[in-house]
Amino acid sequence: MAGPTTAERGERQQESSGPPSTRALRKRRLRVIVILAVLLLLLGGGSGWLLYGSPWLRVRHVSVSGTAVLTPEQVLAAAAVPVGAPMVSVDTDGIEARLRRKLPRIDEVDVVRSWPHGIGLKIIERTPVLLIAKGGKFTEVDKEGVRFATVSQAPKGAPALELSLARPGSATASLRRFGTERLVREAVTIAGDIPAAVRRDTRTLKVRSYDDISLLLTGGRVVRWGSADNGAAKARTLTALMKAASGARHFDVSVPTAPASSVS
Repeated sequence: MAGPTTAERGERQQESSGPPSTRALRKRRLRVIVILAVLLLLLGGGSGWLLYGSPWLRVRHVSVSGTAVLTPEQVLAAAAVPVGAPMVSVDTDGIEARLRRKLPRIDEVDVVRSWPHGIGLKIIERTPVLLIAKGGKFTEVDKEGVRFATVSQAPKGAPALELSLARPGSATASLRRFGTERLVREAVTIAGDIPAAVRRDTRTLKVRSYDDISLLLTGGRVVRWGSADNGAAKARTLTALMKAASGARHFDVSVPTAPASSVS
């Protein structure tokens, strides 16, 4: 069988390659693509060097805000921010984890980059609502029941916990049923529900059993709170009761719908 003629081969070659103007356009497009690819590589390499290799975007200073009991120096030491490292390589999650692990007093922490050279550590400390006294020291407990610090001097504004469970009767039964830790958690709940005006005068939160918890206030005043149930209602009732009977020394809001007060 005879092969294609010279004329046929020429026509096919012309169809595949196209006219000269088309071939030139293809070459220009290819040249543009190559140039763009080279530019992208240069930009990518330049950006990488700027972020990781240049001396411009590196950690030079670390700031601390929000501390009350903690000092900025303590926070800086625990955070161990790598000063001099590239800003982009700083592990903010790792810094946060170190702060929470080394400084339990910290409740919330936010580690932020402040371009081009700063790292900010924004701290919110835990606030004690209850103190557990033992061996001349005080363990601070926050509203979530977290025991976050032990101090030698009782901070102001938080009542001390007194567990009066070593007696026969309902207290012993309550201890067997609920356990000491559960009773401490109930006390923490009550401490968080005490009205602010009353909390300032509360010196001791006394737990005899699950449903027999009292507040010992300044001036020898006593509030029988009962259990931790209906805390918000008890707080409202106590506020109104103390206003209505300002001279009273004993208040009972264990049943908030039937409160009572007396002067003796």
